[in-house]
Amino acid sequence: MLIEPRFRAALEGNPAVSEVLFSGGCASTAAGLRRRRFPIVFNQHGGPRSALLTAASGSPLRVGWKGFQFSFVYNVRAPDAQEFYGRPIVHTVEHRISQFYWTGLPRGPIPRAQVFPHADAVERVRGILEQNGIPGGAPYAVVQPGARLMAMRWPSGKFAAIARWLREVHGIATVVNLSRQEEGIAPEVRNEMLGCAVVPGGLSMRELIAVVAGARLFIGNDSGPAHVAAAAGRPSVVIYGSTNPAQWRPWGVEHRVVATGAEFRAVRGDKTIAASNPRSIADIEVHEVRAACEELLSASRRSCLADTKQVT
Repeated sequence: MLIEPRFRAALEGNPAVSEVLFSGGCASTAAGLRRRRFPIVFNQHGGPRSALLTAASGSPLRVGWKGFQFSFVYNVRAPDAQEFYGRPIVHTVEHRISQFYWTGLPRGPIPRAQVFPHADAVERVRGILEQNGIPGGAPYAVVQPGARLMAMRWPSGKFAAIARWLREVHGIATVVNLSRQEEGIAPEVRNEMLGCAVVPGGLSMRELIAVVAGARLFIGNDSGPAHVAAAAGRPSVVIYGSTNPAQWRPWGVEHRVVATGAEFRAVRGDKTIAASNPRSIADIEVHEVRAACEELLSASRRSCLADTKQVT
């Protein structure tokens, strides 16, 4: 797999990945791919840079989707969702795997993604939590108030209300993830979360994977950490504003979606645009998210009780 170096931790320790290559300068990356003489290359991104690298690889089989930018560089073109699945909107996981189905992978159930926490990161996270009053073994939830766009961010004050409710009603602490890219909202988030949550800030991706993997529950906006939570197998409540939960909901893990009720129109691949949206993400009420959390926590308690009865 060829990825950007900043995503290294997402693939570390994964037994399904035999080798990870890191994208650098365009010329050096292209030359490195060409030297490897790969018999087949799948472009899972579809943008101009990835198309250029696919072409430069010199592979005899270059797989991409019909209708994407620079589709002339591919000599194996997988059909879009409407043609392949018979419906215009599919989950992004289904969209990605369609390239492999098209080239011969037998169809079947698609498992969830996986991430593998590193022992050193788990130990660092344990220390961070203990320093902030969350001892080892104590239950906690991870909250993700950031997102790529404003239209994708539920208000931080409402996340704080959820954190207080989790602590007061369920005895669950809250850890807030703030990436280095979210420094613009950090002061507001820290102010809202004062006294009701731990906001360590600046977690590396390795540490993010470790802290999410140990959480009882993930609650957040549609974002990268929401997909990390799904890959870690964590029950998740994900809040959607301008993105389509039919395409971006957690895959293969117990979850609840809280959305604005927007309707979406397919453009191509896994891209859709909102055709109508009856309310903004800020209008989603605290009680809606609280109810979704309660459902997941209740399901978890029932599962634990069933496991206990089986053991006894």
